[in-house]
Amino acid sequence: MPYGEKFESALLYAAQLHRYQKRKGSGVPYVTHLLAVASIVGENGGTEDEVVAALLHDAPEDMGGEERLEDIRRRYGDTVAEIVGGCTDTYEDPKPAWRPRKERYVAHVAEAPRSVRLVSAADKLHNARSILADLRALGEELWGRFTGGKEGTLWYHRALVEAYRKAGDDPLVEELDRVVGEIEALSNRR
Repeated sequence: MPYGEKFESALLYAAQLHRYQKRKGSGVPYVTHLLAVASIVGENGGTEDEVVAALLHDAPEDMGGEERLEDIRRRYGDTVAEIVGGCTDTYEDPKPAWRPRKERYVAHVAEAPRSVRLVSAADKLHNARSILADLRALGEELWGRFTGGKEGTLWYHRALVEAYRKAGDDPLVEELDRVVGEIEALSNRR
């Protein structure tokens, strides 16, 4: 089924919201991440609402908190808002302590609805692919970008793989596992 006006509207909305945001440490426009996550969701059987949620998954956390989530709800409906809310680990600014926040998120996704897990896993897969590419290019200096550093970032991605697996294996989780395994292997060789 083709995507409709909701998708088109969300694409423009996401591009406008994140217009000046860059990917951590790389300078790449942030919207490229949103497009990649939406693509992964769509390629893994996502509905239009799930693809729209993928485009908007970081908006509340990065661009306005709970008020932004309510704006998403008004524009795109309860289903999209529930998925986006389920992919958000905090609405607070400044953000709470990194490790407890990530531990709560890992526990949450293990029990989250399928749509939330799909968008979340697509997000983490794209992040992991970016980490792997940057690790190959930059080496160990890459880890300075991340609040959790090398050990925390590796722990978080492995914990996410295990959390998604608790809900059942699927090709997306298997791909995330492979990419995280490559990151771990390359990190241990350095």
